[in-house]
Amino acid sequence: MKDYSASPWFYLIIIVVAFFDSFFPVVPSETMVIIGGVSAGLGQLEWPLVALLAAAGAFLGDNFAYYIGVFFSERLQQRYNKSNKGRQRLRWAQHQIENRGGNLLITARFIPGGRTIVTLSCGITGQSRRWFLKWSAIAAVIWGLYATLLGFIGGKSFQDNHTKAFITAFSIAIVATVIVEIVRHFRTRHSTPD
Repeated sequence: MKDYSASPWFYLIIIVVAFFDSFFPVVPSETMVIIGGVSAGLGQLEWPLVALLAAAGAFLGDNFAYYIGVFFSERLQQRYNKSNKGRQRLRWAQHQIENRGGNLLITARFIPGGRTIVTLSCGITGQSRRWFLKWSAIAAVIWGLYATLLGFIGGKSFQDNHTKAFITAFSIAIVATVIVEIVRHFRTRHSTPD
């Protein structure tokens, strides 16, 4: 991976993977951004460009997912409104987005799969485009900087051992994600619809 991540082509990989991960959560964008950060820490890439491209890809992908939600909104709302349970779920999603707002978008950006569900839900529930643009930009910048700097610090700390740099940075990312998920679980435990 060292040979690939040191190439200027890796910048393109970062933005493309970050874009697709927003609506196709099988793609490992955080891993690619951390690897880009490690390469920047080793002097092979520029960390500001890694962070910028990661944030740009995430922002564009989140907005694509939002527009998918907008496009299918009417059809999905009709489907959910056919049953009481469906209506409750739709109201619950709308309530969560309206009450937790931007914080929900920021938190979801760090949860694989969570970002897809939240961005689609914002489109489905008719959140304003201006509101979504603002908060998805903030979330993407925070996420891009976090993943890049995590890798960058790992790369700087373990310049002699690229594998150790990546494993350390990736382990910290996993631990941080688990902590966010645990906190989210405890905070939403009692607000889930029946």
